[in-house]
Amino acid sequence: MKKISTAICVLGLITYSNTANSQNQIELKYPETKKVDTVTDYFGTEVKDPYRWLEDDRSEETENWVKAQNKVTFNYLEQIPYRDELKKRLTQLWDYEKLGAPFTEGDYIYFYKNDGLQNQSVLYRKKGEDGKPEIFLDPNKFSEDGTTSLGGLSFSENGKKVAYAISEGGSDWRKVIVMDAETSEILGDTIKDVKFSGMSWRGNEGFYYSSYDKPDGSELSAKTDQHKLYFHKLGTPQSEDKVIFGDTEAQKRRYVQGYTTEDDRFLVISARNSTAGGELYLMDLSKEKPELVTILDHFDSESYVLDNRGSKLFIVTNLEAPNRRIVTVDASNPSPENWKDLIPETENVLSPSKGGGYIFAEYMKDAISQVKQYDYDGKMVREVELPGIGSAGGFGAKKDEDVLYYSFTNYVTPGTIYKYDIEAGTSEVYNRPNIDFNSENYESTQVFYESKDGTKVPMIITHKKGIELDGKNPTILYGYGGFNISLTPSFSTAMSVWLEQGGIYAVANLRGGGEYGKEWHDAGIKMKKQNVFDDFIAAAEYLIDHNYTSSNKLAIRGGSNGGLLVGATMTQRPDLMQVALPAVGVMDMLRYHTFTAGAGWAYDYGTAEDNKEMFEYLYGYSPVHNVKEGVEYPATLVTTGDHDDRVVPAHSFKFAAELQDKHAGKEPVLIRIETKAGHGAGKPTSMIIEEYADIFGFTLYNMGYKNLPKEIGKEVGQ
Repeated sequence: MKKISTAICVLGLITYSNTANSQNQIELKYPETKKVDTVTDYFGTEVKDPYRWLEDDRSEETENWVKAQNKVTFNYLEQIPYRDELKKRLTQLWDYEKLGAPFTEGDYIYFYKNDGLQNQSVLYRKKGEDGKPEIFLDPNKFSEDGTTSLGGLSFSENGKKVAYAISEGGSDWRKVIVMDAETSEILGDTIKDVKFSGMSWRGNEGFYYSSYDKPDGSELSAKTDQHKLYFHKLGTPQSEDKVIFGDTEAQKRRYVQGYTTEDDRFLVISARNSTAGGELYLMDLSKEKPELVTILDHFDSESYVLDNRGSKLFIVTNLEAPNRRIVTVDASNPSPENWKDLIPETENVLSPSKGGGYIFAEYMKDAISQVKQYDYDGKMVREVELPGIGSAGGFGAKKDEDVLYYSFTNYVTPGTIYKYDIEAGTSEVYNRPNIDFNSENYESTQVFYESKDGTKVPMIITHKKGIELDGKNPTILYGYGGFNISLTPSFSTAMSVWLEQGGIYAVANLRGGGEYGKEWHDAGIKMKKQNVFDDFIAAAEYLIDHNYTSSNKLAIRGGSNGGLLVGATMTQRPDLMQVALPAVGVMDMLRYHTFTAGAGWAYDYGTAEDNKEMFEYLYGYSPVHNVKEGVEYPATLVTTGDHDDRVVPAHSFKFAAELQDKHAGKEPVLIRIETKAGHGAGKPTSMIIEEYADIFGFTLYNMGYKNLPKEIGKEVGQ
């Protein structure tokens, strides 16, 4: 392995002759990453952690390492001959007007719009349907480089005040600014150090928000584990904000959220210690001295209040209903023994919303949307006729509104907004994007394949029509498989460029996700996490066995928990793919819970401190700890952001360092570290385009393409 010190200049890159695995190679001189003698004892097993010093995101040494790695990485990427061509096409395709669904607050109709290549979408408003649109909030003016983004907003009951959150450099820490919506005057109510929070108004007097105490040490990596719910009264300093929940050790919770019902009568509080399951509380704000009432006092299920009519609550729950149901109960005695089914559980997962006096029950059948409209007595009014097979969402409106807006998309159909007449049940196109991509030339097919233990797993495969199944098609296999998150069909402007090159895009709905409810989720957690990796491996084998692609034309990709998926898969089966693309991944499974809010992920992962058995299981697949000396790993481009305070970049740093040290092959192992970027939210358009140009360029180059494929079956050397 050729190395140079971070203390000296990184030498220029040298091309050399073709190898058996790839016809395009660039020789690399990786920066030297020092090793330290850090050892931790886990139940009698000593585990070396030679790169722990990279966890210090504030040190000059780590900063120098990042700069040295980026220099090597970008020198490599700049030599890919069609990198600029990919960037140009991505820019062309991205340059179309993107319009969000309108919503009404006070006397105005608000909507988001991006002219095409703006780094951040702009919030406009108009007075009535025929009013002239005016800019209300332009996040592009928050910072010169577009890295400060709008992280959510909430209007007061009369629409005359607005609280909006901004994120700087992609961090999960937010600053909440309060503005007079009529005059656009910033009020002196700025709230700092807010994290994992919405803003929910109590009438017009103030709003609820959640945050942690500022941690000791690095704001971007230090542990945060006591979330608190506050109330901010307008016109008062933040120091006087009252803690509503979470102020005592007895109520210590990692995630606390509070929101008011639409009629402003109730404050609903959810409290969790992990990302799954939580307590549920209620306060009747109509009372002079509202008291906290317990609805659920355990963490064994997930429930929330969808709506209320007077004292009657409508609760969505998976308690005794893994696929969720809607129940009703009186707020005076809301415990589960008094619940009555309104919309019972079905074989498909339920995700309801409300609008215009109706409940819209969105069901997910094999990751595909179905929507049914119910009245508040639980009677089905109609099944909403959707424009096609794909994902529909956004069926929400206020009680007194007679129309709502929803979006529809799939892997070949850009997100289109529809206007829905709530009483008539009819839809019409409100906005269809004018994008330079012909959806008619592409198709998606859903298949079901067998995992290692015989479980049937769905996967949607998208490509050009008429593609030849000759095993030579460049393919990206994407997965997530965790935290009850479902991967439903959605259009990606970036992936459409991949499809144009004759590429195949396959998305597998792995266990650990939420596609089939709580049981599907729980089949991929803790001591069953290997099921997720087996599902992903089986998806790759299906694509190869059915001649969609071959190992030397296959890339695997995933982010966050999906980055862990890629890291575990490539270390267990390095022979299976040509390219690995782990993004912002959880790579150190023995220490993930010691950073920021990582301890809250223990429902899915367990921790190395739980017991010896759990430690050994995590140690057995943790990507950082399973990079083996002398193994030829696939060409790897690790991506992360230096401001990622959800999955701290040290995970990716340590994984890249291990790979560069031990990898025996000539395929490149690089890490691309975006500066002033976080876990992904709020990333400016220019940064996204550059990142995808690099990812696609790296992938195709290491599959052996001297030029862009452009045509199906056009191989290097043909």
